[in-house]
Amino acid sequence: MKGLALRWFFNALALFITAYLLDGVMISGFGSALVAALVLGVVNAVIRPVILFFTLPLNFLTLGLFTFVVNALMFKLVSVVVDGFVVEGFFAALVGSLLLTIISGFLSALVRDH
Repeated sequence: MKGLALRWFFNALALFITAYLLDGVMISGFGSALVAALVLGVVNAVIRPVILFFTLPLNFLTLGLFTFVVNALMFKLVSVVVDGFVVEGFFAALVGSLLLTIISGFLSALVRDH
């Protein structure tokens, strides 16, 4: 349980860093980052697999590159749902989701599972 809470914190921190580095992504405070990280986790666990299933032929044709588009759409969806988290446009969502993945992956590597 401690590891899960730490990963949630690291994902919120990664989201906060992403908003700091990218002009098209804005977050009002760390509280909004915590809520957005939680909602993004739920969206990626529930909605994203369904979207990936229905776009499987397109994903197959693009050799998996369409997954980046799906990730960007999930990132933008969270910005619509969470107050204090704004993503301006598709390009910001695409770059923001890539940057978030890189930063949160690096931070999550610091947490070891036993």
